[in-house]
This record gives sequence, C-alpha cells and structure tokens, in this order.
Amino acid sequence: MEQFVGLDVSQAMTHLCVIGGDGKIVWQGKCLSTPEAIAETIRSRAPDVVRIGLESGPLSTWHWHALKAMGLPVVCLDSRHAQATMSGQVNKTDKNDAHGLAQIVKAGWYKEVGVKSLASHTIRSMLGARAQLVGMRVEVTNQIRGILKTFGIVLSRRTGEPFERLVEEACRDNDGLLNRTVQSLLCVHSCLKEQIRHLDRQLMGCARTSAVCQQLMTIPGVGVLTALAFVTAVDDPTKFVKSSSVGAYFGLTPRCYQSGEIDQNRGISKCGDSLVRTYLFEAAGTLLTRVEKWSALKTWSLRLAKRSGMKKAKIAVARKLAVIMHRMWVNGSSFQWSAAEPAATA
Repeated sequence: MEQFVGLDVSQAMTHLCVIGGDGKIVWQGKCLSTPEAIAETIRSRAPDVVRIGLESGPLSTWHWHALKAMGLPVVCLDSRHAQATMSGQVNKTDKNDAHGLAQIVKAGWYKEVGVKSLASHTIRSMLGARAQLVGMRVEVTNQIRGILKTFGIVLSRRTGEPFERLVEEACRDNDGLLNRTVQSLLCVHSCLKEQIRHLDRQLMGCARTSAVCQQLMTIPGVGVLTALAFVTAVDDPTKFVKSSSVGAYFGLTPRCYQSGEIDQNRGISKCGDSLVRTYLFEAAGTLLTRVEKWSALKTWSLRLAKRSGMKKAKIAVARKLAVIMHRMWVNGSSFQWSAAEPAATA
C-alpha cells in the first residue's frame, strides 16, 4: 500500500507521521534531526513511501539534498501554502503539523519549492555576508559623524578622499577620551572595509569563472553583484516557462486587490529575494543615470522616466532587466547594442 510521510523538523528532534493511501495514520513518532536518523526511521516505518513532505525552512536545504542523495522521494513544500492549508487545526503541535504535511503531500495540495544547489547557496552566503558588512560599515560611519557633530566637528564630503583621513584630520587637534573613542570606531571601520574588499575579490573570481555571469554582464548597468545574485537566486532557468514570470518571482510586479466593484493595482509585492531586487533596482538606476552608450533599452527607460517619474521608471526597468537576463540565459545570447541613437529621442 502507498505511504506518505510528513516531516516537522526542528533543530533537535523531527516529528514524523506516516499515513496510508486511505488517509489513516500508520505510525507517528520522532527521531533526531539528522538526515541519517530520518532516513533510517522512514525506511523502517514507511518502506512503501511514495512522497515525503518537508516544509521550507533554515534546515530544509541540508535535509532535502541529503535525503535526495539517499534515494528518498522528498519534496520541499512552500511554508506559506502549507501553513495556510493547516490553519484550520484547533491545536497546533509538532505532532499535528507532521500529520498535516503528510495529508498535504497525499492530496497533492501543495506548491513545491525548487531547492537551490549547494554551490549557489555558497555564493549567496558570500553575497549576504557582504551586504551585512556594508550595512555595518554605514552604521559605524554614521556613528562617527554623529559623535563628532556633538563637539562641533562636521566632516566634509570631499569626493575621493578616504573617510579615515577625513576623521584623522578633523581630530588632529583633539586629545583625550573623544579621540580614543573615535579611533576605536575607526579601527572597526577599517576592518569592515578590508573584509568587504576581500569578499569583493572572491565574488569577482566567481563571476570570471561563470560563463553565464559574463554573458549577463554585457547588459548595461549589470555588474558582478547583480549577475551573481540573479544567477544564484534563479539557479535553474528552466523552472520558468515564461521569462515574464521572473519579475513576479522577485516581487517587482504590482499587487492587485479586487472585490466587487473595487479593482486596484497597488505597490509592488516585494516577494522573493530582497537582495536581488535591490541590486536590480540599483542596476536600473545606473542604466538611467550613468550609462552613456545608447541602446533600445535605455531609450525605452528614458521615455518611461519622463512619463512616469524616476522612481516608477527604475522599478519598471528593474523588472525589464530581470526578464531580459532570463531570456539571454535561456537563449545563450549577448546583449544587442544599437548602432546609433534615433533622432526622435535626441
């Protein structure tokens, strides 16, 4: 008889529920939250398993890859869909959640999440760490500026001048506790700056060895970070039937609200990877304000900015860039520049 398994995973223990094809519970229990322990329990308690439901979460990538390597039919379920399906439970317990996940995979009422490769997760961890360090550097910079303003020292914003030199020049005539406090923060700032440079070198090396990243970086405005973030977030371009779906995947399409006579388009959904969305937005801004070489994409972008404003244009261009990047990835083509700017846009 067919069997279906639901896994409710926590850091220490995993609750399992095995149900048969008739929906009745065959076995319920728990084991250690290691792939080996889970696989051993499933093989002993559910030898005829057809599908194993695992909810997306912090440990889902590790468990999914390990269980797949052991030959088990595991699927990763979208946590939002799973929680919405199980929201009718009177008592929410790990035991009941495992039972609910087993019922979901038996009925097929779920949305499967495409688990990214471990190589993509490695690069994504580097991108996330870099973004975190950049945020910390900004906080330390603002802290130093705020401390000095209290004592009437306002740092200038000379272009190209290192921040450390500006601080040292401003504190040259100051001594005592204030100088030591600022020097401590300045040491942290320098360390963060060095680690960001180190990660930048690592990420550039990854982009150089990736033919897809080199291909996507031919698009105006798209650099190393945007290309790497996009490639590692999508991971497998074939999972999108249409390139136009990529914009919605990264939360760059409007939310709609319709009820009776009300039909509204609201702000963008902001679903999906926020880091990729940020980089695409920055790439759109670069295309609109810094790229001088003409292309049909830039002409379209400038017309849109003139009609709708810069902010809305950047969002639309970011969505367009995501679609173009996916289509180029699928086709294996490079960005097509135009020979000259038409007179209509002069």
